[in-house]
This record gives sequence, C-alpha cells and structure tokens, in this order.
Amino acid sequence: MKLLAIMGSPRKGRATDRLVNQAIKGALSCNPDLRVAKLNLIDYNIKHCKNCLCCRDSKEQQDFIPCVIQDDMEQIYPHVIDSDLLIFGTPVHMGYAPALMMQFLERICWTFAKPEKDYLLMDKCPMPRSSKKRKSVCIVTSGIVKPMFRRFCDQASPLIKQTVADSLNAKTVGDLYAGAIELRGHEYYQNKAFKLGAKLSS
Repeated sequence: MKLLAIMGSPRKGRATDRLVNQAIKGALSCNPDLRVAKLNLIDYNIKHCKNCLCCRDSKEQQDFIPCVIQDDMEQIYPHVIDSDLLIFGTPVHMGYAPALMMQFLERICWTFAKPEKDYLLMDKCPMPRSSKKRKSVCIVTSGIVKPMFRRFCDQASPLIKQTVADSLNAKTVGDLYAGAIELRGHEYYQNKAFKLGAKLSS
C-alpha cells in the first residue's frame, strides 16, 4: 500500500511541511509497511492548465489520460496513479489554496476524471475514470486566522476534498485546520496531525 503526501506550500520546513511530516509518522505508526512518497510541489515545474480539454474529451477507456503539456507533472502522475492513501498539506493564501496547489489540482482534474456525472440540473461533471478506491486527509494552515473563523478563510479544504473525490475516487476521512500558527506555533497542532495520519491508515 502506498501513501502519497502532497505539499502545496512554497516554504519547506515550515508549519505546513512539519504537520504533514507528523501525519506521515501517524500513518506509519498504524501501518509500518506503508510505502511513502512525499512531493513538495515547489520542487517541480508545473505549468498551468491550457483548458485545451483534450483529456476531458478523450474517449479512451483507461484510468488516466496523459496531459498534452509536457512538464514535471509527468514525474508526479505515476505517484498519483500508484497511491492508495493521500495527505494534502497547504496553507491558505487570501482564503484559498496557493497557486502551486491550484495548478496541481487543475492538472489532475480531467486527466483522472471523465465528464459523466450529473449533479441536479448539471451534467457532464467530473467522475473518476478509475474504480480504485482511495482515502485522503487534508491539512490546512493559516498564519493569523483562528479556527473559530475558519468558514470565512478556508476555501482550500472543500476544493481539495471535492477534487479528490471527483477525480481520484478518494474519500476524505478527516481534516485539520491549523489556525493562528503565528500565535500558537505549529507545535500546538502536532498531536492532532499525528492522529489524523493514524486515522488515515487505520
């Protein structure tokens, strides 16, 4: 079984990165045999989606449709395909996920999904191409906004949860909003991150 951690912060070694590491430790505490890969998106050249819709409109019956853009996502896709468990870590910038995470989410949307799901009066919404079931957790950090005000400052979590459900057939089993990091420090949330990782792999 493979655990893939995706780090969407442009800053390595800071709060988001450390909490993701704790979640990985928590997952390994329940399942020491996990194969773990951690990707810091800042290390990769990920171009923005061109909205060419080649992946969306492909009629190929396969779990993944290669993107026409040739960049470092080609190194990332195999990790995603092989994953069983997913950890997403990201700060919120102006209430949203930063550009790094947004570009990643855009690039996995239609490469892993097909336009065959209906929502109420909307049709052709994303539906996973693969029947492989995955589990995920999400860790979101905020420098100044306290958890009690999360609903005003966290558009990242619902976007990640919906995207991984629609594209990767992943059920989000838990999340952590680590708010007011500048006041509390990341240490305040270390145990919660560990427990979240343990819940993911249990």
